[in-house]
Amino acid sequence: MSSAACIFCKIIKGDIPSLKIFENDKVFAFLDIQPLSRGHALVIPKYHGAKLTDIPDDSLTEILPVAKKIASATGAVDYNILQNNGRPAHQVVDHVHFHVIPKPNETEGLGIKWPAQTTDMEKLKALHEELKSKM
Repeated sequence: MSSAACIFCKIIKGDIPSLKIFENDKVFAFLDIQPLSRGHALVIPKYHGAKLTDIPDDSLTEILPVAKKIASATGAVDYNILQNNGRPAHQVVDHVHFHVIPKPNETEGLGIKWPAQTTDMEKLKALHEELKSKM
């Protein structure tokens, strides 16, 4: 499945050029043209879907092995694997994509704020039971 309007679907089809580094029947990977660091790449399923929950499981099985190979190929000791879903979560292109972002030092690569919250253990235990029941 693909979307005629999707920039990533156009890249997969070859309608828009990319610096492809890997491709098979389910996965396409290419260098990010606005990298956060040397080797920043995107790994995408060929199946079009805006959010992770839109992608069939069999289209996701090879994503992390490809991301792992790219991380290794960059020579990065430290790196982030990032996947965003929805505008408030910083997703810009509405096609699932995983960033492989080498983190060579404090200034290059991904910067993250982690606003941890104080835990109410009773609420956390209730959430635990709710999520377990839906799995």
